[in-house]
Amino acid sequence: MNQQQQSVISTSTLYVVPTPIGNLGDITYRALEVLKNVDLIATEDTRHTGLLLQHFAISARLFALHDHNEQQKTEQLLVKLQAGQSIALVSDAGTPLINDPGYHLVRRCHEAGIRVVPLPGACAATTALCAAGVASDRFCYEGFLPAKTKGRKDTLMALAEEARTLIFYESTHRLVESLQDMVIVWGPQRYVVLARELTKTWESIHGAPVGAVLSWVQEDEMRRRGEMVLIVEGHKAQEDVLPLDALCTLALLQKELPLKKAAALAAEIHSVKKNALYKHALEQQRS
Repeated sequence: MNQQQQSVISTSTLYVVPTPIGNLGDITYRALEVLKNVDLIATEDTRHTGLLLQHFAISARLFALHDHNEQQKTEQLLVKLQAGQSIALVSDAGTPLINDPGYHLVRRCHEAGIRVVPLPGACAATTALCAAGVASDRFCYEGFLPAKTKGRKDTLMALAEEARTLIFYESTHRLVESLQDMVIVWGPQRYVVLARELTKTWESIHGAPVGAVLSWVQEDEMRRRGEMVLIVEGHKAQEDVLPLDALCTLALLQKELPLKKAAALAAEIHSVKKNALYKHALEQQRS
């Protein structure tokens, strides 16, 4: 029997097992073999995972491990692993630990000398990146943006000159606000791809300058429903691009002064063209 055909599960081993993000046909043969044969499956939501296992006619013991109990329950799982049991770690969908709980358990396993075996499989971030049509040789995963406006804008400002492709997850309820803040902080021309409901029936992938994506989303409520990934093209340095510190100064001065006066002062402080700052501010207002 070759290595691909082997289905033997090792004792005292934690298996990190990806599950489908939508289409159940995306689960791997190896993942099914592991889920069938481990002693225990640690999962975010036992009911959700139970439905997946039922679909594949897998009978297994489930153990709830989520954000609110991970540190407490990790020690219980560690005892089971040290006693010789094999455990599979799964999330609600996709690859565990990518914006999901589990790293405390994995860390403790390493510290205790417990073997950790990761399986490759579905992940919404990389699935969206493959279909985005933007540079994928260098990228950074940023997860969910902060829920509050100030935190979100501060994060976007910190990433304004990031040259790598950016990957965000976003929720139905905050998509419009996040796109609006991207327009405010980055301007309307930054290229963005919205990948929605990947591998599911209503999958859609739409790419355009962020201002146009915002308008497109606002045209139809259905376009902001479901699970979403935002792929953002990295910052491209250009000679005619205004310095970020000048834009920050302009934004602060605009709160207290008329636009023309704010643009003139910001231009003098940062030695840039007043007309360029004034034009940028007008474009932001129109957006």
